[in-house]
Amino acid sequence: MLIAVDGVRFNNAIFRGGNVQSVISIDPFSIDHTEVILGPGSVVYGSDAIGGVMNFYTKNAKFSFEEGISFSGNATVRYATASEEKTGHVDFNIGLKEWAFLTSVSYTDFDDLKMGKYGPDDYLRPEYVETINGVDTAVENDDPRVQTPTGYNQINAMQKIRYMPTENWDFNLGLFYTTTSDYPRYDRLIRKKDGEFRSAVWDYTPQEWMNGNLEITHNGTTFYDKSILTLSYQNFKEGRKDRNFGDTFLYETQEKVDAYTSALDFIKKFGKSKLFYGVEYIFNKVNSNGNKTDITNGELFETALRYPDGSTWQSMAAYVSLQSKLTETLSIQAGLRYNHILLFADFDAPYYDFPFTEADINTGALTGSAGLSWQASNILGWRFNFSTAFRATNIDDIGKIFDSEPGSVVVPNPDLKPEYAYNGEIAATLNFDDVVAFDFAGYMTLLEDALVRRDFSIDGQTEIIYQGELSNVQAIQNGGMAEIYGFEVGVLINFSENVKLSSQYNITDGYQEEEDGSRVAVRHVAPQFGNTHLTWKFNKLKLDAFAEYNGKFDYEDLAPGEQGKPHLYAKDKNGNPYSPSWYTLNFGTQYQISDAFQINATLENITNQRYRTYSSGLAAPGLNFIAALTYQF
Repeated sequence: MLIAVDGVRFNNAIFRGGNVQSVISIDPFSIDHTEVILGPGSVVYGSDAIGGVMNFYTKNAKFSFEEGISFSGNATVRYATASEEKTGHVDFNIGLKEWAFLTSVSYTDFDDLKMGKYGPDDYLRPEYVETINGVDTAVENDDPRVQTPTGYNQINAMQKIRYMPTENWDFNLGLFYTTTSDYPRYDRLIRKKDGEFRSAVWDYTPQEWMNGNLEITHNGTTFYDKSILTLSYQNFKEGRKDRNFGDTFLYETQEKVDAYTSALDFIKKFGKSKLFYGVEYIFNKVNSNGNKTDITNGELFETALRYPDGSTWQSMAAYVSLQSKLTETLSIQAGLRYNHILLFADFDAPYYDFPFTEADINTGALTGSAGLSWQASNILGWRFNFSTAFRATNIDDIGKIFDSEPGSVVVPNPDLKPEYAYNGEIAATLNFDDVVAFDFAGYMTLLEDALVRRDFSIDGQTEIIYQGELSNVQAIQNGGMAEIYGFEVGVLINFSENVKLSSQYNITDGYQEEEDGSRVAVRHVAPQFGNTHLTWKFNKLKLDAFAEYNGKFDYEDLAPGEQGKPHLYAKDKNGNPYSPSWYTLNFGTQYQISDAFQINATLENITNQRYRTYSSGLAAPGLNFIAALTYQF
């Protein structure tokens, strides 16, 4: 999954697969709108856009477009009961005729999250670890539904500066900064071995993101109607610190990624067609360090790094895409992109005796897409899409050292190849006079050389000592073919101009081939899920009664990697981990008190269900009342 902010890839050289917590660096209060692309998006976005793209477009500074100064803004306060969330936000815009400035700041503080009342007891937190007078001690939790510790806080800041000297030139500078406090890795803090907690400390250190993004837009020449030059610098910082229960050594790693992006995009219209083309260059440099501290005397020692220090990842690409309306009812889209990837990592690691000293990858990928949209009648519409995508190995895939699960350690593998995807989709819409509308889609993705975590050996050794523990050796490897397929359906019923019912349901499944030819579940495939909303609007009031629901995964449905994480799941009658089905009933309201004041309130999980979303390290909030007041000026 690729994440982009204002068209610039947010993913960097140490992004992991699946959902990662890095997305919390993007302030929801700064977002103007979000574009979600389902399915591969590699033609426009390059590596990583196999499953889809989420492009977050932040708010722009607004001009006055006349002599004088315009001033406007928003202020919001928000509170939620399940996490004792306290949020404050303010933004203000200063507009001149040619210059505009937008400043946005948000602060959020979360306490420990409280789970629901009715559900599996396996999720409860009856005790937790405290260090008392230098001794790690398991203490009783006053309320086992409170997930201690999970609280943290963060601050987000954004500054936009925009200059538009003429109608043909637009200069837009965005500056972003986000940082968090330390925040606990709760799923590691609940693990036990022989009845005793495995960890006394397992925290992420402050996650920082700094971004400077300059976008220069020019309108109108013979060769293009619009050109956009994007220059971006991003600095990512993250770290981890952990200490085993009863151990005197605190292990810490710190990572920093410098990410540079330059892109030049063009748009040209001719007739009923539109041509998009451009080039892009990306450079990432990763710095990493590791140390351990003796907590009894403060003595500091260097130790293993998470990533090879000074490693680099580069991407060079060119693309072209065409959209054309052949008739009033038939449109096509087609595109090609060539991407070349360079990766270098130096494994000069005195702590491990690897049989290799470096990884030097030089590879390319050609991807394409073709789509057809046909409005067969006033009622029936069709969409057909075929596309290819790829994910180039990054520094995280090829070079990290970390404990993946109890008793296992992942080690570097310099022989990885990119994974490549082929995707087909067919969709239909039925619209009956905008009163009742149905939406259907089916898709299939074939993934070659899928990147999977499997048992590994180093010079014949299948076990090594990692942080004082004998651990099974694993590595990211190219597996066989993986197949993902799914079906989704949605319905919208307009009972009247003010009353609407909408519902969506999604079914996804898939498998990957193991070395012995057997098929097992794919780790990041979710259970069936859906939602239903009944909304009512009347003057300044909007009401929304909605349900969210999710299917279950039995033990046999879990990927092998998930079967080895019983601390994340409930236990079935045989004592095996499984992911139960769940549902929530919810009610939300929005009321425009005046032109300046708006209040939003939501009551989530009204029946107080205790559940975990699939593969999550946390149980979800129980009964949760959320209230927010916004003032516009």
